[in-house]
Amino acid sequence: MYKTILVHVDGNAPSASRIDIASALALRHSAHLVGLALTGLAACTFPVGGFDPGLPAVTFPVEQLHIEAERALDTFEAAVRAAGVESFERRCVDDEAGVGISMQARYADLVIIGTLASDDLLPPLRTGYPAYVLLNCPRPVLVVPPSGVRALPCNRVAIGWNGSAAAVRAITSAIPLLRGAREVKVVVLNADREGDLHGAEPGADIGLYLARHGVAVDVLATESDLDPGAALLEYAAGSGIDLIVMGAYGHSHFREFLLGGATSTVLEASPLPLWMAH
Repeated sequence: MYKTILVHVDGNAPSASRIDIASALALRHSAHLVGLALTGLAACTFPVGGFDPGLPAVTFPVEQLHIEAERALDTFEAAVRAAGVESFERRCVDDEAGVGISMQARYADLVIIGTLASDDLLPPLRTGYPAYVLLNCPRPVLVVPPSGVRALPCNRVAIGWNGSAAAVRAITSAIPLLRGAREVKVVVLNADREGDLHGAEPGADIGLYLARHGVAVDVLATESDLDPGAALLEYAAGSGIDLIVMGAYGHSHFREFLLGGATSTVLEASPLPLWMAH
C-alpha cells in the first residue's frame, strides 16, 4: 500500500495529468497526498556579482518564483479537492527540482514526476532533473510522459526483467498496483546475454514470485537486435500496454548525472507512464 504519495507540481500543462494520477492513486490507497512545488532558488538565493566589480550585481526574481510556485500549488489544491482527496498538503521548497524532489521523497512511499517537453522552461527545471531523481530518489518513481495521461488504468503492464537488483526493486514496489492489472507480461530480452542472472528458465522465478502475490502474470522471453529500451517500447506499442515497470540504471562513475542506455532510451521516448526504481 502507498500511504504517502508525493507529486511534483509546476506551471507547465503536464502538471495537471500528474495531479489527476496522484489523486486517483491517493483515493485508491487511502493515501496522504503531498503536492511539491520547487522554486529553483537553492543555487541562486543570493545576488551574484560579475567578474568586473564595476558591473551591477546579478539578481533573481525571488518573489516572482515564490508566486509561481504558490500558484501551481493553488491549482493542485483545487484539483485534489475536486477529486475528493481528503488528506493532502502543499509544500513550497526553495531548491532545484531534482535535489528537492529526491530529498522530500524520503518521507513518501511513491513519487510522481514528469519528463520534460520542449516548452518546459520554468526556472526550477533543468534538462537532467528526471534522471537525477531516478538515480538519487530512495523511493519508486512514476514518470508521466509530457503528452500526459488523464488516468492510470494499469490494465496491461509490461515488466522489463533482466534479473538485476534495480528491476527487483521496481517490481516489488509496484505489486499493490500490479494486483489490479488485467494482464502483466514479464518481458525477458536476450536472456543469454545476462550471464547467470536468469536461471534455467528466464523469467520463470520472478513470474512465480509475482503469482504468489496475486498477480496474473505471463512470461515472454524474446530476442532483439534493438537497444533493450527500444525493444521494450516496440513490444509495448504493439501489445496495447498502458504501463511499463523496469529498473533504472546509471553509469557507475557518473551515477548522479547519467542514465544507462536502456533507461535513457525509455525515459526520453516512452509515450507511456513508467514505473521505475534504482
